[in-house]
Amino acid sequence: MTEKMTVSDDRSKDFTEGSVAGLILKQALPLMLSGFVQLLYNIVDRIYIGHISGEGKDALTGLGLTFPVVSIVLAFTMLFGQGGSPVFSIASGAGNKEKAKRVLGNSFTLLTAGSLILTAVILVFMKPVLYTLGANSLTYPYARAYLKIYMIGTFSTMLANGLNYYISAQGFPVTSMITTLSGAILNIILDPVFIYGLNLGISGAAAATVISQTVSLIWVIAFLTGKKPIYRLDPHYMRPKLIICVEICSVGFTGFIMQFTNSLNQTVCNRTLIKYGSNEYVGIMTIVSSVRDIMSVVVHSITNGAAPVMGFNYGAGRPERVRQGIRTSFLFAFAYTAVAWLLIIIFPGFFIKMFTDDTALVEAAVPALHLYFLAYIFMAFQFSGQSTFMSLGKSGRAVFFSVFRKVILVIPLTILLPRFTDPSVNGVFMAEPDSNVVGGLASFITMYLTVYRKLGSDKSSYRND
Repeated sequence: MTEKMTVSDDRSKDFTEGSVAGLILKQALPLMLSGFVQLLYNIVDRIYIGHISGEGKDALTGLGLTFPVVSIVLAFTMLFGQGGSPVFSIASGAGNKEKAKRVLGNSFTLLTAGSLILTAVILVFMKPVLYTLGANSLTYPYARAYLKIYMIGTFSTMLANGLNYYISAQGFPVTSMITTLSGAILNIILDPVFIYGLNLGISGAAAATVISQTVSLIWVIAFLTGKKPIYRLDPHYMRPKLIICVEICSVGFTGFIMQFTNSLNQTVCNRTLIKYGSNEYVGIMTIVSSVRDIMSVVVHSITNGAAPVMGFNYGAGRPERVRQGIRTSFLFAFAYTAVAWLLIIIFPGFFIKMFTDDTALVEAAVPALHLYFLAYIFMAFQFSGQSTFMSLGKSGRAVFFSVFRKVILVIPLTILLPRFTDPSVNGVFMAEPDSNVVGGLASFITMYLTVYRKLGSDKSSYRND
């Protein structure tokens, strides 16, 4: 009860008072902590797998080949889990208890059905799927060993993460964080035990992840069927109702598309790397993208932390504070990405050696990392533009610019640039900075012209999409 009251008090905070910069930082710091905790789940397997004696390089490549499938699992988790959370919150706030219970129950059903269907499809068609994603006779055994076990745990993964949104939505953010934190810590403990101690290699990493997610799911189910939440999981409300399922999926479609485009992007990238380079370049991209994930936590937290501050002031009719929020979050993001870029340029080996001890792989990864991060500061423009659109209720534009960069720019550039670079494989890593510049500036300039400049001049023109 105490936890719930704390959250309520925090949500009622008046963001029209006090320093905008200070408010943004206060919002960003908890998000940063949560982001790093979630990151542990995503990269700890890669760190341990990359250091497996004698086969770390090939195992890391095999793991990288499974990323598109993992992204699809996350996409459906967001479609059925994250998508239902806002619908649930609106119904709860409106006092429509019947609908709130139905949304929670139907989300559980959708997550369950989705996980079982995905598991069956991938397990049955695993070989053609992995070969389509770029596997060959050398890397397939590693990719299969990981994905076979990971998919068996898809039920736990999707329900633990998808239902966790409903814990936060009921005013229990600490409990929600414990779900992620407990799983991440357990995964860190089990990984070395299974990978090295039991000599299970890449299969051990997958087993550690599945066990960790299962423990998280038990925690989530125990909480949502316990006495604390107002809305509990009730079998009576799990029977699918078409109108509820459609509403859940329509709201979750944005997150689904973003993750689906990630999967498509990863697939094209891996296949092109193998075509122009070799298997080891998929491992290099796995390392490079892992470094990107680490570096992106802070800038994501800054721009997402600015969202409630800007949104609150937008709704309160305080356009100058909204403009100040846009300027402040952009300057914070720009300064951070500049520092991150400098660290990558000066200390590339430090970041690469987190994932591998293979001398040849490290040497090949350094120029790839430099190329990939060449225009990283332009991501500040991308994040700032998209975050502003989301904060002010213009999610359609945010989705467009995400798809514009990842699909319209990155995929064609990944295919075309290798034809004009020497060595050809460099073109794959150059697709990222080129898309950062074009996509980032397009997002930011559009935001500046259609939102920033209009704030305060004509409320009717900027409150509607």
